Amino acid sequence: MSGFRRMASTKIIFEYATFSILLLISLSYVATSLNVSTLCIKEERIVLLKIRKDLKDPGNCLSSWIGKECCNWKGIECDNQTGHILRLNLQNSHICGMEWSPLSGQLNPSFTYLKRLIHLDLSHNNFQGVPIPKFIGSLGMLSYLDLSWANFSGMVPSQVGNLSNLHYLDISSLTASSIWVRDISWLSLLSNLQYLNMNFVNISSPSTELFRAVNMIPSLLELHLSFCNLDTLPPSLPFQNITSLSILDLSFNDFSSTIIPSWLFNISTLTEINLYFSYLSGPLSSKFGRGKLCKLQQIQLSNNYQLTGDISELLEALSCSNQTLEWLLLSSNQLTGKLPNSLWQFNSLLELDLSNNSLSGPIPASVGNISSLGSLNLQGNMMNGEIPESIGQLTKLSTLNLLQNFWEGTMTNIHFHNLTNLISFSVSSKNKSLALKVTHDWVPRFHHLHDVEIHDCQVGPAFPNWLRNLKSLFNDIVLVLENVGISEEIPLWLFNISSQIWQLDLSHNNIFGYLPKALNFSSSYSPTVNLAFNQLKGSLPLWSGVSALYLRNNFLSGEIPVDIGKEMSQLTELDLSNNYLSGSIPLLLIRCKVLVILICPTTIWWEKYPYFGWVCRDLSNNNLSADLSSAFQNCSNLKTLVLKYNRFFGSIPKDVTKNLPLLAELLLRGNTLTGNIPEDLCHLPFLHLLDLAENRISGSIPACLGDVHGYKLPQTSFKYLMYSFVFEDHVPYTRHIELVFDGRIVDYINQMVVHSTIDLSKNDLTGEIPEKLSELVHLGALNLSWNHLTGNIPSNIGSLTDLESLDLSHNHLSGSIPPSMTSMTFLSHLNLSYNNFSGQIPVANQFGTFTDPSIYEGNPHLCGTPLPTNCSSLMLPPRDEEEDANESEDKRERFWLYGSIAFGYITGFWVVCGSLILKRFGLETN
Repeated sequence: MSGFRRMASTKIIFEYATFSILLLISLSYVATSLNVSTLCIKEERIVLLKIRKDLKDPGNCLSSWIGKECCNWKGIECDNQTGHILRLNLQNSHICGMEWSPLSGQLNPSFTYLKRLIHLDLSHNNFQGVPIPKFIGSLGMLSYLDLSWANFSGMVPSQVGNLSNLHYLDISSLTASSIWVRDISWLSLLSNLQYLNMNFVNISSPSTELFRAVNMIPSLLELHLSFCNLDTLPPSLPFQNITSLSILDLSFNDFSSTIIPSWLFNISTLTEINLYFSYLSGPLSSKFGRGKLCKLQQIQLSNNYQLTGDISELLEALSCSNQTLEWLLLSSNQLTGKLPNSLWQFNSLLELDLSNNSLSGPIPASVGNISSLGSLNLQGNMMNGEIPESIGQLTKLSTLNLLQNFWEGTMTNIHFHNLTNLISFSVSSKNKSLALKVTHDWVPRFHHLHDVEIHDCQVGPAFPNWLRNLKSLFNDIVLVLENVGISEEIPLWLFNISSQIWQLDLSHNNIFGYLPKALNFSSSYSPTVNLAFNQLKGSLPLWSGVSALYLRNNFLSGEIPVDIGKEMSQLTELDLSNNYLSGSIPLLLIRCKVLVILICPTTIWWEKYPYFGWVCRDLSNNNLSADLSSAFQNCSNLKTLVLKYNRFFGSIPKDVTKNLPLLAELLLRGNTLTGNIPEDLCHLPFLHLLDLAENRISGSIPACLGDVHGYKLPQTSFKYLMYSFVFEDHVPYTRHIELVFDGRIVDYINQMVVHSTIDLSKNDLTGEIPEKLSELVHLGALNLSWNHLTGNIPSNIGSLTDLESLDLSHNHLSGSIPPSMTSMTFLSHLNLSYNNFSGQIPVANQFGTFTDPSIYEGNPHLCGTPLPTNCSSLMLPPRDEEEDANESEDKRERFWLYGSIAFGYITGFWVVCGSLILKRFGLETN
């Protein structure tokens, strides 16, 4: 019995214990499912309410912060056991969802009472330039701190170095220089960091100190130092203590004085390396440690411009990563050589970008074996040969860019056979030896193609019928068929998709017929239409929604519709030059009521540095007429105005600075304008093209033209503000423009570059050439010929060291040719004929290349090569006016001296001799 009772007692105890455990588990589950709402600590809830009180929450994203159960509030995570707040996530997208409604205001110091906080995220908000608070350094338990893109400013507090438990730190900024660091030594205290992002933080400490501090963080896996104003890289490995670095981002720094160091490509743990736009130079292939980068997944070295090397050697050095490499981005450098057949070994490649280098040879047929390839960009090289049909095997290819090479042969539908995912296709041949021919009934297998760009190939004479199914969910169709030999009317199917078009370029063909008078280009991407250089006829169409319309060099006739400003209210660029239009310009167009600014951000980079779009009006070479004196009022966005060779009259538009404050190009050649050149032009900060030639403008040249900043500032400063990235010392033109240069018409198209110009020739200008014009140090061409100018050439004209063309012919200029002109080493065109210059022609530098005597003819007092008139070896140098005046004064003084001597001699002679004669005469009389 006792044993049975013991067994019964043990069973009861076991059952009770089991019940208790199950009850605890159930309670734990309930507590967990309820987010331990009953465990919210009152003091910490009060802290949260103080924090919320100092924040501005326009989207009411913190609406859940009510009641006592603070662990249920959005963005809050508590410890399940203690109830202490562990994580505070106020990232905008986390608390506001898809709606962009950033928090702002102040950060309450009560943060410091959240002693157990290990995770703090305030990223993607807008704290309107307040400094990062120093009290953050008191949150000693933090292991995760994200303050990125929250619009903080000022110096990063050194107290961040107190957060020794940090594993993740992101203080990257949205814009450059808003956050800075002077003393980076605090970084070395964060010895547990695994992730560090300081993009856009201006680090003014020497680069050696920065890398020394980073080397004290042995656990570091990712290092992001983009846009940090770094200027040097250490020649030897700075990461000796770091054994696990996986991602290294040093992009957008200016290492222009640095030859690329070998250690960058000898860190065997790297999976990603980003040196985009870092101005590194030197041979690339020799720097790669063979067999070192075997884990590499991404290498971004684009836009360094001075990196050299052979592409085949480079790929050989990367051969051990042929199974891991996914992104190989090497565009805009100076790489040479041919793509090897071994390219197929990189069978994990997703993107291959070798554009804008100097690669040669054909595309290897083995490229068709890279089955994972999604993007291939070979634009802007010197590659040639036939495009292999094996490209048609790349079933995952979405982007194929073969522009600006020397392709030959024919592309057929076989090249596109299996490209079912193709979205964008671009090709051109510089030698125009490539044809694109597909069967008329071919039905392509790709269904998402919406970006087609074909230049300088043989596609016509018919429109390619296989493009009729272009479509886009986002209304951003791009169709460029420029100079492809099309000789027929535009098909109806093309006009039927006008509402989806973003860019349509059919220029430089032989397209004929009439254009529809009304179309609706309703794409939200501000569509552009270029039908220039064709044989289109009829009246000017009114196409609503178009932001840019180019109809240059066609056979359009009639008047510009008076309601163009109303019907084409989105119009920002208009080119109607070289047609047969007549009549007057509608008032709405002259007063610019239709103008709006055009801003075109494209990639992530452009979102940070968007285009400041330009607005232009080109109505040249027609029979249009109007009084320009009071035209173009309130055109605050107009940047280019071209009205050449029409019948415009009156004076140059008044109040230019007020009405056209952004005007950069003013071309009014070949009209009947009168009056003076207004000094108001001098106050246009961006003016760099001024062509007023072949008018009836009188008066003197304003001296203040020498103050126009568009001609004086380095083009690197001017171009970033007005346009985009372009080549050094030049200004780009994305559309067609004509300039008279060296007496000939030069067409600038397709982003060709051109120097700044002033052309005031063939007017009635008088007076002297202002000395201040010599201060326009970036002026490229100056033409003042066929006027009535007098005086000398400014003595310091040699300061115009960028000048390539100078024409002062057919004036009344005099004096000698200034010796300083020998400093103008870029001068390639010079004309000083038919003036009154005198003295010897300089012989140094560029003057030794001016062998045509006609550039000096009509100056009878000039001598020396290349004129037949020899200068005497003893000929004194030409004297200036002061010397001539001194010599004249000396002659006068000598004249009066000799005259007075002669007069005294004669007077004395007659006093003596006369008295004797009179005395003798008297005696004889007596």
